[in-house]
Amino acid sequence: MSKNFYVTTPIYYVNGDPHVGSAYTTIACDVISRYKKTAGYDVYFLTGTDEHGQKVEEKAKEMGKTPQEWTDIMAPRFAELWKALNIENNDFIRTTEDRHKKAVAKIFKKVYDKGDIYKGSYEGKYCVSDETFVPDNQVIGENGCPHCGKELRIVKEESYFFRMSKYREALLKHIEENPNFILPEGRRNEVVSFIKDELYDLSISRNTFKWGIPLEIDPEHVIYVWFDALSNYLTAAGYLSDTEKFNKFWPADIHLVGKEIVRFHTIIWPIILMALELELPKKVYGHGWLVVDGDKMSKSKGNVIDPVALIDEFGADSIRYFLLREINLGLDGNFSREALIQRINADLANDLGNLLHRTLSMVNKFNGGLVKNTKVLEDVDTELIALAQNTVKQYQDSMDKMEISVAIRTVWNLISRSNKYIDLTGPWALAKDESKQ
Repeated sequence: MSKNFYVTTPIYYVNGDPHVGSAYTTIACDVISRYKKTAGYDVYFLTGTDEHGQKVEEKAKEMGKTPQEWTDIMAPRFAELWKALNIENNDFIRTTEDRHKKAVAKIFKKVYDKGDIYKGSYEGKYCVSDETFVPDNQVIGENGCPHCGKELRIVKEESYFFRMSKYREALLKHIEENPNFILPEGRRNEVVSFIKDELYDLSISRNTFKWGIPLEIDPEHVIYVWFDALSNYLTAAGYLSDTEKFNKFWPADIHLVGKEIVRFHTIIWPIILMALELELPKKVYGHGWLVVDGDKMSKSKGNVIDPVALIDEFGADSIRYFLLREINLGLDGNFSREALIQRINADLANDLGNLLHRTLSMVNKFNGGLVKNTKVLEDVDTELIALAQNTVKQYQDSMDKMEISVAIRTVWNLISRSNKYIDLTGPWALAKDESKQ
């Protein structure tokens, strides 16, 4: 029986260019995907763009474009960046594609027919940036969004609601029985606390803007962005369109997301799946933010780092290495140009580059490219062999725990020891003595 593995990034908003933070998530997923391929898995790796919603509509208007024109300009920028970073994704989904719109319409109808969606009205505070309504008990300061800190708007409108509260106890039970469903542990504790505090029914439609998937039962309304966006994981897996593919890859093995959207992926998303009577994803992992001098990257602060410029200057492999080595996946990590240059010089050029250069140069210079006498083993040789074998095991253990930076450090320990091995054995001296060839 074949081993299958389905890994996803979040789908990225198209109201601005991709930045190094979204590159970090996608690179991490790519590394997980490659690791699973080497372990013999048939991997399906999904990424894409989230193209509906009020803030996309407003951004398009600001740029003098229709929303579709704007998304058609922006989505390829993400796809091109992933190509430049050597990302090997299997699929790139856009929520404006027909396959997705058809799937979302079917998903909505199934949940509606089950009686889990009802019409009502909403009056409250709304964050355009995060596309979410905010209960009064979660407002920070005078009128701030708890997720991004931006000012909230007062919204009053008719809406369709999803009966989230109906599934509250079932979700808590699932989280309790599956401790690896939400990782790291700190994120799980936050989510459990949030659900226990109070779980409201979710507004899943809007009628004050038009840029979204219209409801078949009420064309004046468009589907609220999270109900639309989260369903992309089902669309790409072939839900209601490709039964063989869906049975092969669902449930997803891991959704890797930034910590600011863990709540949506571990509350709204699993409850949608429960309403559809589908299996829940095996794991949602919330990674930390990439910060610049201790401050979260944001366009408003003007500290967003352009990954395209970094690739042009330093190369894709250097950027991939730095981000994964420097940042522990579950924690925030600091980005600085100085630290990047230091890693390139110390790790890639000096440690790895030096090891490869010395080894290949000496094999060619002294042995014509062949190592002939491999049976001679001294203690210094067996120690290095043992370390190499142990490195493979430690690397696998770390990768299975999603500890990518630890896995890299394990490999670098072998690289450092190999350089020391060359210093200890001195092949250049042995080559001069015919009896020690």
